[in-house]
Amino acid sequence: MKSNHAWLLVALLWVVAVLNYVDRQVIFSVFPLLQADLHIPAAQLGLLTTVFAWVYGFVSPAAGYVADRFGRVRVILVSLLVWSAVTWLTGHARTMGELLTARALMGVSEACYIPAALALIAAAHSPATRSLATGVHQSGLYIGVIIGGVGGGWLGERFGWRLAFSLMGALGIAYFAFLYFTLRRDSVIKSDRPSPPLRATLAELSHLKGFWPMATVFSAVALTNWIVYTWLPLYLYESFKMSLTDAGFSSTFYMQAGSFTGILAGGYLADRWARRTPRARLLTQVIGLGTMAPFLFFLGNVESRPWLILTLAIFGLGRGLYDCNTMPALAEIARPEIRSTGYGIFNLCSCLAGGLATAAAGYAKESLGLGTAFQTAALLLLASCALLWTTSRKARPLSTEA
Repeated sequence: MKSNHAWLLVALLWVVAVLNYVDRQVIFSVFPLLQADLHIPAAQLGLLTTVFAWVYGFVSPAAGYVADRFGRVRVILVSLLVWSAVTWLTGHARTMGELLTARALMGVSEACYIPAALALIAAAHSPATRSLATGVHQSGLYIGVIIGGVGGGWLGERFGWRLAFSLMGALGIAYFAFLYFTLRRDSVIKSDRPSPPLRATLAELSHLKGFWPMATVFSAVALTNWIVYTWLPLYLYESFKMSLTDAGFSSTFYMQAGSFTGILAGGYLADRWARRTPRARLLTQVIGLGTMAPFLFFLGNVESRPWLILTLAIFGLGRGLYDCNTMPALAEIARPEIRSTGYGIFNLCSCLAGGLATAAAGYAKESLGLGTAFQTAALLLLASCALLWTTSRKARPLSTEA
C-alpha cells in the first residue's frame, strides 16, 4: 500500500509539474509577437526571464524552509493556485512593466513548488526507487516545455499571444480544485524530528561535504537551460527562417524527447547502480554533463535540420541523466528535514547565474550572436563535469536507507 501511495503521489504531482513548465515556457514562444504588440527590444525581452529567474531564486530557500517546517503539500497547493492566477493575469498585460510584474509574481509562486515536491517524493520513496520516481516527476517538466513551446507558438500565430496565458491559467485553477480534495495532507513526510530553525538548517547544509560543489554544478546546468529555453526559439526563427510554430516545436520537442528518455533511463540506472556504489547518482550526473557539453557546443555551428535534430536530442538525453539525480544525490547527504531548504538554495544559486547569463545573451546577441552564447555555456558544462567527478570521490552519504 505504501508503494502504491508513493507512485500515486508521483502521478498527481506529474500533472502539476507539466503545468509549472507550460506556464513559464509559453512566453518564450511568443517573443516576436510581444515585440510587435508592445514594442519591446530584444535586450528587454531578456529581462522577462531575468526577473523571473532572480525572484524565483531569491524566494526558493525561504520557500523550501517553509515547506520543511510547515508542510509540503500545503505549499504545493498554494503555489499552484497562485501561479495559475498570475498566468491568467499575464494574458491581460498591456505594458512591459505589467509583464515584468507578472513574471516576478510567477517567480515567487513557482519557487515554492519544486523544492517541496521533490523532497516529498524523496521521502515517499526508498533508495531503491528514488531516482526513477524523481525522473518520472521531472519528465512532466519536459512535457510542459513541449506544450508551452509548441502550443504557445500555435495559439499565438492563430489567435494572438494572450489566449495561451488565459487558457493555461484557467486549467491550473481547475486542477488545484481537484488536487485540493485528492491530496489534502502531508501523510508521507512526517519525520520523527521537526525541522530545525532556519539558522541551524543553513549551517548544517553548509557543512555537508559536497553540498556547495553540487550547488555550483546545478547552477551551471540551470544557466545553460535558461539560455537555451529563452533564446533557442528566436535563434531558430531567425537563423533557420522557421515559423513561430515550427521554431516552438523544434526548440522543444527534440530536446525534451531526448530528456524524457534520459531521465527515465538515468533514474533506472542510478537506482540499480547505487546498490553497488554510493557514488552512483553523482556518477550518472557526470555522464549526463559529459554528454551535454559537446552537443551544446555543436549547436552554435549547426546549419542543417538533420544535424540540428540530432544535436538537440542528444543534448536533451544528457540533461535527463543529470536531472533525475539531483534530489536523490542531495538526499544521500542531507537529512529529510532539511532537503527542501537545500534544494531551495540550489535554486537560488542557479537562478542568480541563469538570470544574469540570459540577460547577457540578449545584449550579446547583436554583436557575438546566440551561437557564441551556446558555446560558452558548453564550456561551463565541461568544467562542471570535472568538478562533479571530483565531488563524487569526496561526498559522504548518510546511509543506504537515508
